[in-house]
Amino acid sequence: MTNKTTQGLLTGNGLSPFYDQLLQFPLFQGMSRSELLQMAGNTRFDFQKISAGRHVVDEGEPCVRLFFLVSGTLDIFSNSDDRSYQMCERLQAPWLIQPEALFGLTFRYTLSVRAHTDCRFIMLSKDEVLRLFDDFLTFRLNLLNLLATLSQQRGHRPWRSAPKSLYERIARFFVDHSCYPAGWKELRILMEQLAIEVNDSRLNVSRVLNDMQHRGLIELHRGRIVIPSLELLFM
Repeated sequence: MTNKTTQGLLTGNGLSPFYDQLLQFPLFQGMSRSELLQMAGNTRFDFQKISAGRHVVDEGEPCVRLFFLVSGTLDIFSNSDDRSYQMCERLQAPWLIQPEALFGLTFRYTLSVRAHTDCRFIMLSKDEVLRLFDDFLTFRLNLLNLLATLSQQRGHRPWRSAPKSLYERIARFFVDHSCYPAGWKELRILMEQLAIEVNDSRLNVSRVLNDMQHRGLIELHRGRIVIPSLELLFM
């Protein structure tokens, strides 16, 4: 019997546009129409709209479900362990919030998320994720591939070639503290702290940052560095 929370996913002709939205996410790609119909009839999907400026998840909050952003834009906040600096990123749909936090050592989010614009989410509880993992080989392989890819990307980071200039060290710092290596970012950090992080003098860091601003790559503000398009730093 179709659960009330999934009835909206089925129409007289079969799958509704919601499943077109689900297929934007790696976890559901490659699933056949029959698998999607079976999933629709037996899976509890929840739906939520969150207004601009409202909380989605907080750092340290238990991760008990997956949030699939199907429309809207999010602000993602990541903090250093000592709270001396923070990276804010603006990410658009489709986006899956920290799937790795659903498993592992702590089962908690390591970042905070707010709605930058009005957002719509499709959500799956951990119990439903585990059931789909058991019932659908394609979903199981997609989830394993997603987690393995995240692990491989992070494991490779220490083995990249060392930056050859202060500009490259600063750009690498921006990338290494981002969830997604492109798009709008805002690093909230004091100049003295950034100099410590990239192992150079405050004066040299200031010179490089001002040159980057002159070239239109960043915008300097008191205690903040706005990066309109992170990918432009490497072009």
